[in-house]
Amino acid sequence: MSAQLQSCGVPAPAAVVSHYIDGRIVPSAGARRVAVFNPALGRPVREVAMADKADVDAAVRSAQAAQPAWGRTTALQRARVLFRFKELLLQHTKGLARTLSEEHGKTLADAEGELTRGMEVVEFACGAPQLLKGEFSDSVGTGVDSFGIRQPLGVVAGITPFNFPAMVPMWMFPVALACGNAFILKPSERDPSVSLMLAELLKQAGLPDGVFNVVQGDKAAVDAILEHPGIAAVSFVGSTPIARYIQSEGIRHGKRVQALGGAKNHAVVMPDADLDAATEAIIGAAYGSAGERCMAISIAVAVGEATAEALVARLHKRVGALKVGAGDAPGADMGPLVNGAARERVRGYIDDGVKEGATLVVDGRGVRVPGCDDGFFVGPTLFDHVRPNMRIYREEIFGPVLGVVRAPDYAAALKLVNSHEFANGTAVFTSSGAVAHAFTRDVEVGMVGVNVPIPVPMAFHSFGGWRHSLFGDHHMHGPEGVRFYTRLKTVTQRWPEPDAVRADFVMPTMK
Repeated sequence: MSAQLQSCGVPAPAAVVSHYIDGRIVPSAGARRVAVFNPALGRPVREVAMADKADVDAAVRSAQAAQPAWGRTTALQRARVLFRFKELLLQHTKGLARTLSEEHGKTLADAEGELTRGMEVVEFACGAPQLLKGEFSDSVGTGVDSFGIRQPLGVVAGITPFNFPAMVPMWMFPVALACGNAFILKPSERDPSVSLMLAELLKQAGLPDGVFNVVQGDKAAVDAILEHPGIAAVSFVGSTPIARYIQSEGIRHGKRVQALGGAKNHAVVMPDADLDAATEAIIGAAYGSAGERCMAISIAVAVGEATAEALVARLHKRVGALKVGAGDAPGADMGPLVNGAARERVRGYIDDGVKEGATLVVDGRGVRVPGCDDGFFVGPTLFDHVRPNMRIYREEIFGPVLGVVRAPDYAAALKLVNSHEFANGTAVFTSSGAVAHAFTRDVEVGMVGVNVPIPVPMAFHSFGGWRHSLFGDHHMHGPEGVRFYTRLKTVTQRWPEPDAVRADFVMPTMK
């Protein structure tokens, strides 16, 4: 990262994005680098250094040296650092969003929305003095009190995905820091620059050097984090196969793990739904950020043939009006996919959907964006008559592909949702309170929306799915985040009168 400041006051991305250890940018111990692309242009804009074990070890040693003093800092003092960090994020949102959009491809408006959702977790973590209040029981026995306190784990790490390079890290580190831990971030190598900008803003906010470190890299860095004995816990967001690997390897090395995996989110549209409102909601949820969201709606379940016909007609008309362009293009509804491999994977899914007999209503494979001939674009794609045995139904596509499944009744729609491998998020669109009540009670999914297409909880609640969408015992941020980044200590104390206590050789009881 260059020392020269952008007009927004955030350091500009350097030609080679490297690590942030002990309060400064440091060169990588290894020589390996990979290209970072501008997805809209389809060409590299910089490189990122790949960490090896020595880089991870340097970050851990820095964190271990800094954490004890940070952990002894009062919760109020830690909250004040996070308050200042939040103000700096507000001041620099435009610059952060520009860099985020350049490396990821999402629209500027979407990038700013991502930062806002991340800042909400910072705001939640500012409540550290309240969040870390323990429990106290007076006189559990004669002259005996008992109380519980939550204490930091020590050094913890976060491994985050490319699709939310600012928000997902901010789902993790503000809560971890508020609880008194030191944090090591391993961001995606596809869009790494924002991680260093966040590190710089934390330093400006008064966070002591070493409490927040960043190591860039790929699987070699991930494995070094999982194996390092100095890291007590690992948070992860990504695909289900990697989440399963993170959990098994983390536990094998004695770590606490929360690993969020893949998704296939259904929107159930009932016959009594407001179809115009449901269409608008599903369009945004399916195609926003080019579908590269773990909470994207990728399956619409239309209950009844009349509902299906009316919904598909509305979706068809609305999809045709969407504008695809570079992230900074005025009026763009969605940008490119993150890289060429993602583009080819999504095109392959569309090919498979056609081969398996789904009706291709809108084909996004041939989209062209003027001035971005080499960009990684796939246009919004719509399938009808999707069946549960099809690959486009079973697997997470992670692209702008929406499939419509036709269900004869509510019971069949519910069974579809509950039978799927993934159980991250779902929604029901209805005008019936009875249907909404039944769905929220009976659906076996971690996050549920009623006439809300992307039911991402606010920061003071917790985020996480069920089944193969979550590996570990704790959801992310909110109260679950506080529990994950702390351990409980229970104290039983008595202050006896002199000479009032004699040795007791039986199991202690409170008489």
